[in-house]
Amino acid sequence: VQLQASGGGLVQAGGSLKLSCTLPGITLYDSIAWFRQAPGKEREGVSCIRTSADSTYYSNSVKGRFTISRDTVKNMVYLQMNSLKPDDTAVYCCAAAIYPPNPSNWRDFDSWGQGTLVTVSS
Repeated sequence: VQLQASGGGLVQAGGSLKLSCTLPGITLYDSIAWFRQAPGKEREGVSCIRTSADSTYYSNSVKGRFTISRDTVKNMVYLQMNSLKPDDTAVYCCAAAIYPPNPSNWRDFDSWGQGTLVTVSS
């Protein structure tokens, strides 16, 4: 299954962006997550949402600023990013897990999409 992430771009610090992830057959998966990776840094699990339950996860670095949501009718998952900081600059990817994952462990996710670049200028 091919995931498709979009919505990245260049934004000033304090601004907002909304990322979208298209995932055909979304309900076949237990959870969908957003990961990010900046140059020279490890991949970080940013946020995760169950496809059939109201359960979400946020890393401490984005809690209170980012909001994950899903639309299972449209096969979409979104990441609303507010109050962006230069440290949020990274390539953001969406990933899907068939079984309940550790949302911070990228190895628990089975399908990945190409990333979208988010650049936050100071």
